[in-house]
Amino acid sequence: MAVTESAMVPSEAPGEAQEAPGGFPAGTEGARAAHEGILRRQSARESAARTYARALPIVPVRARGLTIEGADGRRYLDCLSGAGTLALGHNHPVVLEAIRAVLDSGAPLHVLDLATPVKDAFTTELFRTLPPRFAERARIQFCGPAGTDAVEAAFKLVRAATGRTGLLAFTGAYHGMTSGALEASGGATDVRVARLPYPHDYRCPFGIGGDRGAELAARWTESVLDDPKSGVPRPAGMIFEPVQGEGGVIPAPDVWTRRMRAITESRSIPLIADEIQTGVGRTGTFWAVEHSGITPDVMVLSKAIGGSLPLAVVVYRDDLDVWRPGAHAGTFRGNQLAMAAGAATLRYVREQGLAQRAATVGRRILAELRALAAEFPMVGDVRGRGLMIGLECVDPEAPPAPAPDGPRPAAPGLAAAVQRECLRRGLIVELGGRQGSVVRLLPPLTISDEQTTAVLDRLADAVRAVAREDGRTRAADRTRDSDRPR
Repeated sequence: MAVTESAMVPSEAPGEAQEAPGGFPAGTEGARAAHEGILRRQSARESAARTYARALPIVPVRARGLTIEGADGRRYLDCLSGAGTLALGHNHPVVLEAIRAVLDSGAPLHVLDLATPVKDAFTTELFRTLPPRFAERARIQFCGPAGTDAVEAAFKLVRAATGRTGLLAFTGAYHGMTSGALEASGGATDVRVARLPYPHDYRCPFGIGGDRGAELAARWTESVLDDPKSGVPRPAGMIFEPVQGEGGVIPAPDVWTRRMRAITESRSIPLIADEIQTGVGRTGTFWAVEHSGITPDVMVLSKAIGGSLPLAVVVYRDDLDVWRPGAHAGTFRGNQLAMAAGAATLRYVREQGLAQRAATVGRRILAELRALAAEFPMVGDVRGRGLMIGLECVDPEAPPAPAPDGPRPAAPGLAAAVQRECLRRGLIVELGGRQGSVVRLLPPLTISDEQTTAVLDRLADAVRAVAREDGRTRAADRTRDSDRPR
């Protein structure tokens, strides 16, 4: 049975009031002033590109498991988990122990790409978790510490191996923030990557959804590749997410995934699975491609594989390993602390069966959120896989399109309101989707049944509050409209 964390950080012992930074007891006026001062200085000093800090004005000072404590003494249940990085939640004991062991050993912390016992242990554990057919012929390249660098490495790899330059990607994709990764992402504006339709049951690009919509998406892909007048030459590779995260939590149907594997394999196109957010048990299997049973040619891995510390790798089939020495390098590709934390995380998830736990808890959350959707029309769709879950907010009074059975228009304002109401209730959630209308849940795999209940209660209460306020606002608007002279 997996070890899980309790619902909240234990309170301090009587007479032992905890202190916020600056020496103020948590919750005092001094602590709140320190909290506000830090936020003001961040706003004045940091880039306008900052994101999470805008919607989540908190100053974390302590954390354990699912729970974060802010400098102002407030406590939160964290269902953002470092955008999916924290498979075991904050400061899990096995992660802290692994980091301390390296620090206490006197081992070097920076080694470029030299072999070390820590790296060997990480690589061995990672290969143990990979799909067996893939692991049999796998090679690994350690990249810069962010997942986007591993995506860039994957692109360079398949281009070198095939001698081709073009790439195939999908609408709604998100693969990172560097130039090549952005070109393959759904928000690209200067596109040098052929974009293909990703199957989306709720907002199907063909307006029909289901198996038929996924079939049409697959046929479109075949047509683009086989039509000599499509304007798309034979590409160097295809990259896809088994579940689109930033795109709005959209799981790829297993039949469609197997079809993409068959299409690419028969045309000698390397298939790249981006498992940066879906990996390490997140979707209910250790790697999300295992749901469909496919064996990709390349896997891009980051986030949870570092056990909360920066680490990114690309793992690929050995016959693609045509790089010359130094073809892809980086000063910080040998992070010993991240490898130790990552090996401990991978081992713990595997030994404790946390992927299966994610599948079980995920089914419960989906069922309860779908019941909530039946109660509140502003919840247009609930979807996900394992502990990667999304709730899409829509305009409850707008007509569906295409009528009469299509989805209502996305309502990013309502989603943002739900996020604010969640924060007021001590629950941290993320927003995603095409218009930022999807409330996303990415809790740690160690979430307990008690914590799951608390998360669901707070989220449901936030949705009810937003629905009530939206109803009052609409009623007031209708009253004002009826009072205007005609």
